Amino acid sequence: MFKKILIANRGDVALRVLRACKEMGIPSVIVHSTADADSMPVRLADESVCIGPPSSAESYLNMPSILAAAGITGADAVHPGVGFLSENADFAEIVRAHSLTFIGPETRHIRSMGDKVEAKITAANAGLPLIPGSPGAVHTLEEAEKLGKDIGYPLLVKAASGGGGRGMKVAKTADNLAEAFSSARSEAKAAFGDDTVYLERYLSQPRHIEIQVIADQQGNVVHLGERECSVQRRHQKLFEEAPSPALSATQRCEIGTIAAEATRKMGYLGVGTMEFLYEDGEFFFIEMNTRLQVEHPITEAITGVDLVREQIRIAAGEILSFSQADISFNGHAIECRINAENPETFMPTPGKVTAFHAAGGPGIRVESCLYSGYSVPPYYDSLIAKLVVYGDDRAHCLARLKRAIEEFIVEPIPTTLALHARLVEADAIIDGNYNVHWLEEKFLAND
Repeated sequence: MFKKILIANRGDVALRVLRACKEMGIPSVIVHSTADADSMPVRLADESVCIGPPSSAESYLNMPSILAAAGITGADAVHPGVGFLSENADFAEIVRAHSLTFIGPETRHIRSMGDKVEAKITAANAGLPLIPGSPGAVHTLEEAEKLGKDIGYPLLVKAASGGGGRGMKVAKTADNLAEAFSSARSEAKAAFGDDTVYLERYLSQPRHIEIQVIADQQGNVVHLGERECSVQRRHQKLFEEAPSPALSATQRCEIGTIAAEATRKMGYLGVGTMEFLYEDGEFFFIEMNTRLQVEHPITEAITGVDLVREQIRIAAGEILSFSQADISFNGHAIECRINAENPETFMPTPGKVTAFHAAGGPGIRVESCLYSGYSVPPYYDSLIAKLVVYGDDRAHCLARLKRAIEEFIVEPIPTTLALHARLVEADAIIDGNYNVHWLEEKFLAND
């Protein structure tokens, strides 16, 4: 096992990894920017190293500073957390070149899954179902027009690099393709420095279903069921649940088995999430996240598996502590992402928190770095807490969630708690009858 782990991240994910390290008896090092000097992970860490000013480019994305911190503290492994450098293949490669263990997949998988065109090719070779689309990158409008006739409309033009919904444009008809193609390429170039795009059939009412997989160095692969992530704004998830209210036990087993077998064929190592669009009983692979997911706690809640602990164990060369036969899915779990944002305009609302009270009681888990007196910095993602609720079934879970939202206090900065209070009262949420377009086209459109 590792002697010391450096945690190259911030916020709730850094605290999540720190807690796992403490429970495993592994000393940890937190790196931080000057803006996070008073953060909860820094306060609780065995050691901390300041690696730069508030700017992410000069701190959490600063590879030389992170590696220097590992060197001076004697860390022998690096956990990249979520975001920042967690899916940066160059960083993983450099970490390993410095005789450190990167707690994540092999570099080749990070690289292949980081390019959406290559990811589709890899997925097809591994037997995953794909949305009808271009066989690879599309470089000219003429090529796109020809492919559009075969694929059919509406058509989605997507950036090959990056994510978060940037570089994605819909052409409803052939007449809209030129504008969508040009706009997607321009946006992709500005956001990712790469204007490569590809084409996919646009699904009108899909649900976003993801499958959690985990694999060790001995070739053992297990799937831990699905998470429903269809409540999204601008392709950013706000509300997730497990299991999905749309799938049967048979469907769960089928898509889980397909994802696990594909993971095995790829020779993948560690935790990963395969994301699918689901419509009319069919699954279509869209991408694989080669890291821990923000929403991993709901999978932990219904399976009893500590994913971060297993992630660390696997990176150290240990065998999975369970088999597929050991996994059962019990109860229901929902996660609400609470952001420091105006719940109506979604503008960020950084500032000092003078009153903080986390919800509690049976079945409630709060992942947050907030405390009374903490100032939410304006430099990073606006996620400030994850409210995770577990119940015996979905109705029980929703009842607990409603109660937990009512007692959760973050003052005086506006947060999306008010939005979640409205969400749990919506008929579509109560019935489980929603898709990836519902929040923006139905719920928010009626405001």
